Amino acid sequence: MENAIEQTQSRLAFLPISIFTIVMGLSGLTLAWGKAQQFLGVELNLHLPLLILTSSVFLLLLALYMSKLVLYRKYVIQELEHPVKLSFFPAISISLLLLSAIFLSLDTDFALPIWLAGSILQLLFTIFVVSTWMHNEHLQVQHINPAWFIPAVGNVLVPTTGIPLGFVDLSWFFFSIGMLFWAVLFTIIFYRVLFHAPIDARLMPTLYIMIAPPSLGFLAYLKLNDGVLDGFGRFLFFTGLFLTILLFSQFKHFTRLQFTLSWWAYSFPIAAITMASFEMYEKTRNILYFYIGSVLLFILSSIVIVLFIRTTMSALSNEICVPDQ
Repeated sequence: MENAIEQTQSRLAFLPISIFTIVMGLSGLTLAWGKAQQFLGVELNLHLPLLILTSSVFLLLLALYMSKLVLYRKYVIQELEHPVKLSFFPAISISLLLLSAIFLSLDTDFALPIWLAGSILQLLFTIFVVSTWMHNEHLQVQHINPAWFIPAVGNVLVPTTGIPLGFVDLSWFFFSIGMLFWAVLFTIIFYRVLFHAPIDARLMPTLYIMIAPPSLGFLAYLKLNDGVLDGFGRFLFFTGLFLTILLFSQFKHFTRLQFTLSWWAYSFPIAAITMASFEMYEKTRNILYFYIGSVLLFILSSIVIVLFIRTTMSALSNEICVPDQ
C-alpha cells in the first residue's frame, strides 16, 4: 500500500504541463460538434455530455497540477525554465477560454467569469513567455518548435467569447497580439523546419498547431468584423485550409511515431479548421465547405477517441508522468 502511494506521488511530480492539451482537444471537439449540429438537421444531444466530460477533465488536471505546485514546486519551476515546456503553460488559460465559449450558449453569466479569468491569465502567460524568450541566453535553434504558437493561439481565442460579451476593444487588443506573434513565429518556425535538423519525433505532432492560428483567427475576425466575410477573412481561412492539406499529405511520416501526450496536438487544430469550414459554409452557402467540415469532423472525432483510449492505456501502464528520457 505504501509503495503504491509513493509511486503515485512520484508520478505526480512528473505530471507534464502539456497534459492540458487534452482539455484543448476535448473542448475543440465539443465546439465543433455544436457548430456542426446547426447544419446537420439532427439533434444528437452531444453538447451536454461533452461539456461535462471536458469540464471534469479540466478540473481534475487543474487539481493535480496545483497539487504538484504545492508538493513538488521545483519540478514546476523546471518546466517554466524549459525552452520547450514553457510554451505549454498557456494551455491552462486557453482551456478556460474554450470552456467559456462552450458555456456561452448555456449561461452568459457563468461564461463571463471564466472568460475574464482565462483572458487575464492568458495575458500574464504571454508576457511571461515572451519576456523569457527575449532574455534567455541559452535558447538555441533546436528549441524552436510549433508549440511556440500556443501563446499566440490563446490571444486569438479571446474575441470569440469577448465580442458576444460586449468587450470589443479588449477583444481587438488580444486579436492584435495573436496575429502579430503568429506572423513572427510562423516565419521563424518555417525557417527552423527547412534549414535545420528535423524536429524531435516526440514533438512532430506539434506541427499541426500551425493550423490553429489562421483558423481561429478567421473565426475571431468574423466576430470582430460584425460577421462580414471579406478578403482578409478569406485569407485566414484558406491559409488554415492549405496548412491542413499540407500536413495531411505528410500522413505517412506521422504514422511512424510512438504515442506520447504530444499526439493531442493533432486534435485542437483540426477542431479549429473544422469549425472554420462550417462557418465558411454558413457565410457562403457553398456546399463544398459543408462537405469539408463534415469530413474533418469525422476525422477529428476518430482522432479524439483514439487519443482518449491511448492516453488511458498509457496512464494505466505507467507510461506517462515519468521522467524525461
